This record gives sequence, C-alpha cells and structure tokens, in this order.
Amino acid sequence: MNDTKGPSKNIPKHESRHISEHKNVARCARFSPDGRFLATGSADTSIKLFEIAKVKQMMQPEARDGPVRPVIRTFYDHQQPINDLDFHPQNTVLISGSKDRTIKFFDFSKTVAKRAFRVIQDTHNVRSVSFHPSGDYLLAGTDHSIPHLYDINTFKCYLPPNFQDMGVNGAINQVRYSSTGGMYVTASKDGAIRLWDGVTASCVRSIDGAHGAAEATSANFTKDQRYILSSAKDSSVKLWEVGTGRLVKQYLGATHTQLRCQAVFNDTEEFVLSIDESLNEIVAWDSLTTEIVARWPSNHIGAPRWLEYSPVEAAFVSCGIDRSIRHWT
Repeated sequence: MNDTKGPSKNIPKHESRHISEHKNVARCARFSPDGRFLATGSADTSIKLFEIAKVKQMMQPEARDGPVRPVIRTFYDHQQPINDLDFHPQNTVLISGSKDRTIKFFDFSKTVAKRAFRVIQDTHNVRSVSFHPSGDYLLAGTDHSIPHLYDINTFKCYLPPNFQDMGVNGAINQVRYSSTGGMYVTASKDGAIRLWDGVTASCVRSIDGAHGAAEATSANFTKDQRYILSSAKDSSVKLWEVGTGRLVKQYLGATHTQLRCQAVFNDTEEFVLSIDESLNEIVAWDSLTTEIVARWPSNHIGAPRWLEYSPVEAAFVSCGIDRSIRHWT
C-alpha cells in the first residue's frame, strides 16, 4: 500500500446502456450483496427494483422475444425524496431512508406489494442507511450529528452514552458498516470522517478536516476493513488507514464540488471510480499507483450524481440528474 512504483493496471473499457428512468432526479442506487438485484431511489419518491439477469439480457443485441423489462418491482410509500437504500444481508428485504424522516422496509418476494411492511419513524431527515451483516441492526445517518443505531426486532434506537460531550456537529452524508460489523464509518457535512465501534457505538477515531473545510460526501471500508475510501466536495478522493487514521493515498484530477457523489472501488478493489462534474465523465484510478487510467463520457445529460459498483462482477450503475439509470459493463 505504500508508495507503489511501476506501471498502472489497465481497466477494461466499460460500455453503458440506459436501463430505466424515474420521473425526477435519480438520487441513489444499491446492489444486493449477491449482485442479483439493484435498487434505485429518486426525488420522485419511488424506488425501482431491477433483476440483474434481466438487465444483462437487455444489454444483449436485440432479444428475439421482444423488449426485456428489467424493473421487477416499483415501490411507492415515501412522501419525500429517497436518499439511500440497502438490502438485508440474508432476506428479500430492501430498506430506504428518506427526507420524510422514515426508514421503510419492503419485502420484494411479494409481487404485488407496493407499500412497506414496517416503518421506523426517525426524528430527522434520513440521509443514509446501512444494515449490520447479521441483519439484526441497522444504522441511520441523519441530519443529527450522531448515527442512530436501531435494533430491527424491537425498533429501539441506541445512541452512544456520552454523545453530548463529543463535540460532533454536522449532518451525516453517509454511514457504512465494515464487512464484519465490528466498525462503522461516517462522512459528515462538517468535513470529518469518523470511525465508530460496532458494539459500544462510541466514536473511536475522528479524522477532523479529512478534506479540509469541505463537506465529506462518502466513506466506505475496503473488504479487509484495513482502509477507508472517502470523497468530498473538495474534488479529492482519499484512502485512510483504519488502525492509525493516516492518509495513505490521494486520487486527484476529477472535479466534484456540487453533488453528494461517492467514490467507490470496483469489485476487485484494483480501481477507484468517481465522477468529474465539470467534464461530465466517470473517472477511474489505479488504486495502488493513484494514476488516472480511464475517463469515460457519462452519457448522462448533466453529471451523474451517484455511482454504485457491483460487489461480484465488473459492472456498475450511474444515476443522473437527467432522471436516467445507466448500467455499465
């Protein structure tokens, strides 16, 4: 992970295809852990669920049996825009966090259900959601500066005992569990990246000013939980060592100052992807050498506002201000 000399890897060229669109801005997307499903959420308050096998069929040259419809469910149960989504690690359950201050649970095994079967009423705008790997707990990052930890069986909300004294302020833009659930990470509007203990819910490290004075927009762990990839509105993407809080790598050369976009690893973690708003491109870096290895026109009208990479294969989706969802392979 240290200063890596030598040539950068080549990322294969990705081709994209428009697979659906919402009636308003497409704001977020999430793949299921097994990569079989994709959910997207919109400012139009709807959630679309895609079956990836049907998306792949759609990507083939014209299918003989007529057009393939990759959207298998559409859920309408929020009053305001959808901010984030997550899949239950074992069951056919999708959760959504919304500006209407609720977290809703949808069972996508039921073909006719359009509405949630459970609802958590939070006190704040729910900006980000993340399931614990056991599926028994979930985190909500909200306009409140402390992540809300819920037991999904009792709906009890846990906050760290000393949170008033933490001196934490600023809404949470993203919250994500590590792969074992032993830790979670938050990216906040006050510019800090914070690490939290998954058992005690206490903050164990705060990287203040992780991106200068800029709002931190995303943070997520590498699969081995040793590093955190963060991005912010200062046009930088950074890699941090979990054990020390040390900055290990910086990925520069893509402008993102307006949108709450995220930086993501590809499925093998050999590459980092993010968005260049000014050039309306998707940018890929070699994760070790930090060199830009690809720039692809986004094919959206206006810069995309969200990227999400499949956990299992070389494919990702982009969500646009132009309301469209594009699938890249």
